[in-house]
Amino acid sequence: MTSLAGTGALTRVALRRSRILIAVWLAVFGLMANVSAAATRDLYPTLSSLVQAAETINSSTALVALYGRIYDPSSLGAVSLIKLGGFGAVFVAMLAVVLVVRHTRADEEAGRTELLGATAIGRLAPLASALVLVALTNAALALVTFAALAGAGLPVDGSLAFGVAWAGVGLSFGAIAGVAAQVTTSGRAATSLSSIVLAAVYVLRAVGDAADEGAVGALTWLSPIGWGQQFRPYAGNRWWVLLITLGFTGAVGGIAVAIARRRDVGTGLLPTRPGPPVAAGWLSSPFALAWRLQRAAFVGWAASFLLMGALLGSLVSSVSSFLNNPQARELFMKLGGEKVFEDAFIAAELAFGGIAAGAFGIQAVLRLRAEELGERAAPVLSTAVHRLRWAMSHVAIALGGSVVMLLLLGVGAGAVYALQVHDAGQIPRVMGAALAHVPEAWTLIGITLAAYGVSPRLAMAGWAALGAFVVLGELGPLLNLPQWVMDLSPFTHTPKLPGVPVAVTALAVLLAVALALGGAGLAALRRRDLG
Repeated sequence: MTSLAGTGALTRVALRRSRILIAVWLAVFGLMANVSAAATRDLYPTLSSLVQAAETINSSTALVALYGRIYDPSSLGAVSLIKLGGFGAVFVAMLAVVLVVRHTRADEEAGRTELLGATAIGRLAPLASALVLVALTNAALALVTFAALAGAGLPVDGSLAFGVAWAGVGLSFGAIAGVAAQVTTSGRAATSLSSIVLAAVYVLRAVGDAADEGAVGALTWLSPIGWGQQFRPYAGNRWWVLLITLGFTGAVGGIAVAIARRRDVGTGLLPTRPGPPVAAGWLSSPFALAWRLQRAAFVGWAASFLLMGALLGSLVSSVSSFLNNPQARELFMKLGGEKVFEDAFIAAELAFGGIAAGAFGIQAVLRLRAEELGERAAPVLSTAVHRLRWAMSHVAIALGGSVVMLLLLGVGAGAVYALQVHDAGQIPRVMGAALAHVPEAWTLIGITLAAYGVSPRLAMAGWAALGAFVVLGELGPLLNLPQWVMDLSPFTHTPKLPGVPVAVTALAVLLAVALALGGAGLAALRRRDLG
């Protein structure tokens, strides 16, 4: 039996297990690409307005660092996909990481890999099947994106180049996640390590693009996300960059294979450090234990929100020059608010902060699921700890943590903006606008808790709800969906602060819905069997 025996069978199983996840993400990617291309055509109907918008972006160091550089200001495709080339690539990379970790280290951690190893499955088959799955997924992504962009009326060759560029980012991070799965000893650690690498290469790309020349500018070429943008879709279509992407994928994938050949099942290149023989006194409560389990993720999310807020604040003062035509101003008002352009920009960007805060809350609640399925909840509940008290320890971190994240976002944005306009009053004003998104984050937490309370298998409904609400709340205005459809999303009911009156009733209703869903979830959890 060869070390790759059974790879095909495992690949088919992985496809079946992840078919819904892959299909949904591919649909979202295609929709985002199509809508972005169509919306930009409406925003900049003339060549002069298009060139002016591109030059505004290229002249702003902060915008170039955030999104990347537009290499052909006269190209509709280059301008319309500037955000997706950078931010969109991050989500492509995240999908690759999730797929690889789920079908390698997570399966190994759950004991499924060891059971399969007792059959006619080769040693390298689990890793190989995960990498093949990522390759197939990104090939499909390239085709879906190509069809979406070409269908929006963009040039065929540039549309194909953009799809291939996205696929290249996914392949690169599939290989990176493969190495992370061999180095670490848990699925969470593998995902965290891959996320750290993702953040690092995004920063390298941002610094390199902002410098654009010299040794610092060359940093772009150290980043897989930078390679994706250096394909330059609709601005030259550099197909030879694909050789760099494939070479990197092959080299890093080879490292993952080399490690997998030599390590034992259940171990990692980095050994797990044993803890102290006696727990610290402060770990004597369920909440303390929950905090100990979630503190690393909490700190990482908090740092990201503070940095994101500072970056947002640095862009506010330049928004008036960016919105240089009536169509652009009208769309931004539709998405973000009204009255002042800066307020509209802050409101629109804080809306993304609300989405991110909801994602943190979902992740925090899902720790309950991980503890239950990992059979770590049973020893805790065998003591004098009530089931609801155990659950609320993690829910409290989700609820309180989402508030802290939005507060840090508001502090970062408000402080930097206040320094730019020399008005300290902007700090509490932006903080209050950020905290207005707490009810929508809590609603997502309530949905996740309600689903988990019924069954651990349904807990992922929180992520599904987040994806659906993002499509309805953020793309709804661009798609001209009926208002009653967009009203299904909690993001639609959050007042677009600052710049508009506070809708107390809408916020109160969202809080009531969140509490009702959370209460229903806790009641269901109290009655069902664990495991």
